[in-house]
Amino acid sequence: MALGAVGGALSRYYLGLYLSRFSATFPLGTFAVNVTGSFFMGGFITLVAQKFFNVSDAIVLGIATGFLGSYTTFSSYALDTAKLNAQGLKQTAILYWLGSPVAGLLALQLGSWFAKAIAQRTQ
Repeated sequence: MALGAVGGALSRYYLGLYLSRFSATFPLGTFAVNVTGSFFMGGFITLVAQKFFNVSDAIVLGIATGFLGSYTTFSSYALDTAKLNAQGLKQTAILYWLGSPVAGLLALQLGSWFAKAIAQRTQ
């Protein structure tokens, strides 16, 4: 799993770095990583679930959690939402789907505010 995580993180970094050259105002690198990661997560998990090919749990963990989870946590978020929906937990899926980005953005702002407050107190 750790080897997959290293590959995923490096792929995210270099793809993001490359794509950032094409737009100064839109986070194209992050957007592309999130969309492609979600695409590959959906495809891989579906192929495994449908027994299209037989791989060990360690390989699934290394690819899904290691590589793709490190490449983009967005793919894990999308997979978790789809799992909740498939389990018939539609309200929970919607809450998770909407709540995660809203809470994430709020937490990001709160963390930034907190860090700025600490920095100002130490100056």
